[in-house]
Amino acid sequence: MRAGPQEEAGRGGPLGRGDERAGAGAAGVQRGAAGGESLARNLAARGELDRTIAETEAAYGKILESSQILLDVLKGEIGNAGKASEPQSTSKEKEKEARGDKHS
Repeated sequence: MRAGPQEEAGRGGPLGRGDERAGAGAAGVQRGAAGGESLARNLAARGELDRTIAETEAAYGKILESSQILLDVLKGEIGNAGKASEPQSTSKEKEKEARGDKHS
């Protein structure tokens, strides 16, 4: 036996579906508005993260450059230290040697 219109509406039949679709349309609008707000928040957060990454990369580049300069300076100092195998005479020692004083 076939169900009447009242029964079909209760089970989501043709009459019930029209009512559900109307409710789904309003819910869809609400979800769309909430989705737009969520998207705006996500885009703002992404922009902030992109700025933070750019600042971090710039700071890293400066640190890398400073480290390379320091390394070059240290290499130069080590090279100079190897060349100075004899201790340098002070000006007072040179004066004594010029006068002929070997012992003080």
